[in-house]
Amino acid sequence: MPGRFLANSHSMTANLLLPGKVTFITGAGSGIGAAAARVFAREGATVVLTGRREERLAAVAGELRESGAEASYIVADVSRPEAARSAVAFVVEKYGRLDAAFNNAGIGGDRTPLHLMSDDVYDAIMDTNVRGVWNCLRHEIAAMLENGDGGGAIVNNSSVGGLVAIPAAAPYVASKHAVVGLTRAAADEYARQGIRVNAVAPGTTRSEITVDWFARNPGLEDAVHSMTPQARTAAPEEIAEAVAWLLSDRSPFLTGAVVPVDGGFVNQ
Repeated sequence: MPGRFLANSHSMTANLLLPGKVTFITGAGSGIGAAAARVFAREGATVVLTGRREERLAAVAGELRESGAEASYIVADVSRPEAARSAVAFVVEKYGRLDAAFNNAGIGGDRTPLHLMSDDVYDAIMDTNVRGVWNCLRHEIAAMLENGDGGGAIVNNSSVGGLVAIPAAAPYVASKHAVVGLTRAAADEYARQGIRVNAVAPGTTRSEITVDWFARNPGLEDAVHSMTPQARTAAPEEIAEAVAWLLSDRSPFLTGAVVPVDGGFVNQ
């Protein structure tokens, strides 16, 4: 019986995407980030969440612990360099290493014509969506270079707005194109050190950002559906599943890629 139990346990572990991986997720209190935390935990990972709203992080981490997963959180605004450094340091100090990171934190901003967009909106979007990824990449890569095996995997959350234009969202589109550039640059620079860096480009997903956009722009949701071959929006878990695969050892020869998870939107 013990031998049979061990064999079954080994088989179950072998079927997981992220067994024993120490993972780090930004913007993890809701939406795609919270969904990623649940998927990573289900796939055998240790999960460290970060974001700006402690009550949400605590709720997600508590849910994961109740399910039997190892989960922690640290409150941090990763658009601030020192906060990003401290968050990554927390992971390494607590668990001894960092294997995988999902740089998900981002904001959408108002849908406003470019010539009417305020500087404050532009600055807020670029600070979170670009500087936040930049800050995290620097410290995540440094931590992964200290791993005994020299490896690691990072996924940055871009958007279909990082591949094509979206009307009346110029700063958001610019920020998500910048995420694609950072992804490709980091992938090229650290490939020989065993660090893979990819991005996902979600289509319209039922996150707080899009729900807010739909509420403030009557008819927008129907318009989005009409432009998407699958004629629907994604659930956050559908994006998270793609991220988990990209971070796993099952995509070892994939780096510098930007994977649309968009129901066919950019293929039209």
